[in-house]
Amino acid sequence: MTKEEAENGRDDMVIDGPEQANAVPDGFNANYLRIYYGKLFPHADIFKWMSYGNDGKHPACDKSYFGRREFSFTLENDIYIRFQSFNSVSELENSIKEKCPFKIDIGPVYSVDPAKRHAYAQSGNNVFTPVERELVFDIDITDYDDVRYCCTGADVCLECWPLMTVAIKVIDTALRDDFGFNHILWVYSGRRGVHCWVCDGKARRLTNEQRAAITDYFRVYKGNENSNKKISLPGPVLHPFLARSYTEVLKGFFEAKLLSNQNLLSSEERYEKILEMIPDASVASELRGRWQENRRSSMSKDDINVVRWEQLKYILQSGKQKAQGLRRCVEEIVFSFTYPRLDMEVSKHMNHLLKAPFCVHPKTGGVCVPIDPNNCDEFDPTTVPTLSQLLEELNKGGLRQDAESEWDRTSFGESAMYFRSSFLQPLLKSCKEEIESSYNAKLQQSKNTLSW
Repeated sequence: MTKEEAENGRDDMVIDGPEQANAVPDGFNANYLRIYYGKLFPHADIFKWMSYGNDGKHPACDKSYFGRREFSFTLENDIYIRFQSFNSVSELENSIKEKCPFKIDIGPVYSVDPAKRHAYAQSGNNVFTPVERELVFDIDITDYDDVRYCCTGADVCLECWPLMTVAIKVIDTALRDDFGFNHILWVYSGRRGVHCWVCDGKARRLTNEQRAAITDYFRVYKGNENSNKKISLPGPVLHPFLARSYTEVLKGFFEAKLLSNQNLLSSEERYEKILEMIPDASVASELRGRWQENRRSSMSKDDINVVRWEQLKYILQSGKQKAQGLRRCVEEIVFSFTYPRLDMEVSKHMNHLLKAPFCVHPKTGGVCVPIDPNNCDEFDPTTVPTLSQLLEELNKGGLRQDAESEWDRTSFGESAMYFRSSFLQPLLKSCKEEIESSYNAKLQQSKNTLSW
């Protein structure tokens, strides 16, 4: 494939046959994206998801539901189009194929069609307001730059990505066990983080105040950039949620992986950050003196990070250190380095937009694929399907018309089928049961009214 062909965007530029199998250059390209939207993007499944059963034939289905959902497209050259709405899967699919957005964001369901909001505003009635929205969470690896030394900014590697894995485990368990949510979708953001969509009916109908309360449930960071102590764990014992997170996830991860992977205590510059978190200056001084005397050359073959951590724990948790604050200090250090760092504002407000699953990140070419929280340890951000890889796989298989057969012969298929079988189908089953139950309850209520 020549550069000229790529720029002209010929639809048959890649899908030519096996002999062209390696003809797809790496990277993100608007013309690659056009083929991806045409052959792989799961338009129908996104429509089914966002309809929540209201696309069925049941008399209780709200036919206006999907049409009141906001979609936002970011086009080439950062052209931003908000408040788009669609009344059918074909409208959604045709618009995506025609506009070829570099990013698709999903907003709330409004009280009226968002595309017609100006007409309602002119009527003098302030009726344009969000009425439903998934409870969403956004976690970004860049917010961990003060506790990872392998990468900074948008860069991520297999040494620091487990911080995202830990976040998934902690938040997912709490959402299910503490709040009773069942229909939760985790999605790789395409570059440096994860997004969470909580899709139960009771989650979608939460008010902003209720969302803020749930968000606050997860809050442990109380400090700021200039504060040595960013974690606050008040009370004589940990809250059960925090205690569970600490014993089941955070402590083991910190001691078995993060401590050595990031060499958190290997140098004076690094261990000083931890010593500063100890409220008793004499204890910190004692550890500092011990570590400065015992350089690596004079120590055993054991990992210096592990040795120093055990020394710190022994001094802080030994019998002579009666103060609750010092005993709690070990937990606070672990929480500071490992506890999920949520973008709180994203979760608090119904009208916040979030990138749709299966978008392609324009910087990496990586597809925003779902992550199975039960197997999140196995997720590798460096091996997610990329745009050029998918086109190459399509190319190797020759031309086929059926979209699902296209899935089958690419690495996209596994992610698409996981989304459908593990998330979408159980969700839609629950939605249909909820619609039926609500309908029957209203019927019964009307019968009771008539009987009077």
